[in-house]
Amino acid sequence: MTAATRVVRAPAARATRGAHLGRKRRLFWPFAVPALVLYLAFLVLPTIATVVLSFTHWAGAGDTPEPDGVTNYVQMWQSDSFQYAFRNTLVYVFLGGIGTFAIAFLFTMVLRDMRGGKVIRAILFFPNIVAPVALGMFLGFVFKYQPGKQGLANYVLEHVGADAAKFLAPANVTGVVTASLIWASSGFYITILMAAVDRIPPYLYEDSDLAGASPWQKFRNITLPMTWDVVGVAGVLWTINALKIFELVFVLAGPGTYAPPNQAWTLGIYVFDRTFGSNGTPDFGAACACAVAMIALVSVLVVLLRRLMRRDAIQF
Repeated sequence: MTAATRVVRAPAARATRGAHLGRKRRLFWPFAVPALVLYLAFLVLPTIATVVLSFTHWAGAGDTPEPDGVTNYVQMWQSDSFQYAFRNTLVYVFLGGIGTFAIAFLFTMVLRDMRGGKVIRAILFFPNIVAPVALGMFLGFVFKYQPGKQGLANYVLEHVGADAAKFLAPANVTGVVTASLIWASSGFYITILMAAVDRIPPYLYEDSDLAGASPWQKFRNITLPMTWDVVGVAGVLWTINALKIFELVFVLAGPGTYAPPNQAWTLGIYVFDRTFGSNGTPDFGAACACAVAMIALVSVLVVLLRRLMRRDAIQF
């Protein structure tokens, strides 16, 4: 090919690429606008409405919202119910997260070299397929305290000579729900982390084996750095899901009742109570104030988590 031919073809190639980019730009808005409209209608506008209503007193349909300043926020922070809900939610976020990721990392180290690891992964993921309400009902039978008709946990305790425990008493239910969350959620995060581990080049582990590295050293120096970005995303998912926990606590702590005891509440249950009204009088303003607090809390935690997890990407 002569130099003159190459000079002629270069502008033609650039023109073709320019036409292709032009077509992509023309297609961008027709595809993006429907998604933006849905995002605006179902997320942005309801969020703005929630913030506005949090400064009002409103009993719902048939009532007119009346401006009430920051009264809802003051009463919320002074409420024992909110303090219990806020504390329990933070317990689920932090203690539940530590337990879940500790188990996920442990299984990641074990399953990487295990035969049948994919089958075990599928088995561990199974609790995530079950609806939270059904899972709560099952665990309610497991932890039931009823002399002469005990649940599985107390049946085992009594048969080994120990006293039956009131697992679902208001003072104990937060610990039981935390353990249940760890058990039910670990499989999901094991699956995510194992998908990231599968991308790591095998020769890195082979070199570490030749160097005599222990499993902990391989995890600390290879697995964790290579999956750090995925761990960060998983941490954000856990934070958001833990802040929204509702069904499992509601079913375990308050079977057959309007709502669980205050000591077992979460922020989601607090919103539920204020929305439907424990005395038959809804207070949507107070419910919106708690919802705004949840939005603020999840925003702060996610931003902090992303900053703590910030690290230069490792190319491999």
